[in-house]
Amino acid sequence: MSLDVNALRAQFPVLHQEVNGKPLVYLDNAATTQKPQVVIDAVSEYYRTVNSNVHRAAHYLSDHATASFEAARADLAAFINAAREEVILTKGTTEGINLVAQCLGRERLQAGDEILITALEHHANIVPWQQVCERTGATLQVTPLREDGSVDTDAFHQLLSERTRIVALSQVSNSLGSVTPVAELVKAAREAGAWTLVDGAQAVGHYPVDVQQIGCDFYAFSGHKMFGPTGVGVLFGRRELLDAMPPYQTGGEMIETVSFEKSTWNQLPYKFEPGTPNIAGVIGLGAATRWLQQQDRTALATHEDALLASASEQARAFDGLKIIGDAATKVGVLSFLLDGAHPADVGTLLDQQGVAVRTGHHCCMPLMDRLGIPGTTRASFSIYNTLEEVDQLFQALHKVRSFL
Repeated sequence: MSLDVNALRAQFPVLHQEVNGKPLVYLDNAATTQKPQVVIDAVSEYYRTVNSNVHRAAHYLSDHATASFEAARADLAAFINAAREEVILTKGTTEGINLVAQCLGRERLQAGDEILITALEHHANIVPWQQVCERTGATLQVTPLREDGSVDTDAFHQLLSERTRIVALSQVSNSLGSVTPVAELVKAAREAGAWTLVDGAQAVGHYPVDVQQIGCDFYAFSGHKMFGPTGVGVLFGRRELLDAMPPYQTGGEMIETVSFEKSTWNQLPYKFEPGTPNIAGVIGLGAATRWLQQQDRTALATHEDALLASASEQARAFDGLKIIGDAATKVGVLSFLLDGAHPADVGTLLDQQGVAVRTGHHCCMPLMDRLGIPGTTRASFSIYNTLEEVDQLFQALHKVRSFL
């Protein structure tokens, strides 16, 4: 079945505007995706008609809010093929990774242990592990990349050892678009006796994710990168590990009993959800999940592949443009440098023509250091982008080159 991109775009209000007198071409989807009207309506409807706390009151509004909140959790569990009690609602990927780093890594690691990551990682999957290493005496090991910007899986297997206690991998690189074979690497890590965490922030909006098929112990992602609200996300964790871990934060909701002498913890998943949650955000994320599940995801992925193929073809033919990261398996990210131009200048001149891209290190400073570059200009595509917008990007880049 072919994709009707215009019908899809009609569901995203923000796309239908001008920027600097030009029709908006939004190509910063790796930073955040836009929201369909059904998500906007779900958040608005909660505040207009319900606006009550969850789990804590005996009145209609609270009951309605709780039912919607927990329905969203159930939808999210089905979305990644997890049990409901294994779905922890968080502020996003960053909080999910920090939760695991503090409650598992800090509690269970000691001097001589190793944490294995890759050179592709976002700061959110580097800094928490550095902090764990500082507090425990463990060592951070980094898997290098191949020339094309993909993870060197041979090097990964060489670095994996009996000292490896935690393996933390991004499924898709936010800066290069490279896809990591996480199921293969997770299987090897588990056979070596390591706990595994997958950063799925850049994956869930592009293709279906099954945590059982991946086989990981933890999987973290954010709502705002899969057409949902900001400030909300999910941490999947295996029940036996979540049961054994101490709580990340304490306060209301996550307790079973409290006295001045001792407190005990609530059952999963509430043990890791203290305080009033982002109720509207969770309900909006549930709406985004249902909306995405209603789409033909094979057609969406085929469309995104066509966008990247067109962009890559035009980039290779563009004099003075160098693609940064050209792995054989990628999602819709084109990172590049233009000869004689700083990425920030390129981004500013594109913006003047209505083309929104991201420039800089993309929260991947160690990666940029290893590549020997200050950063890149990144055009990142999503399901509502068009082949015409890809053409507009390169038409705008020709003008940028003439300006510079």
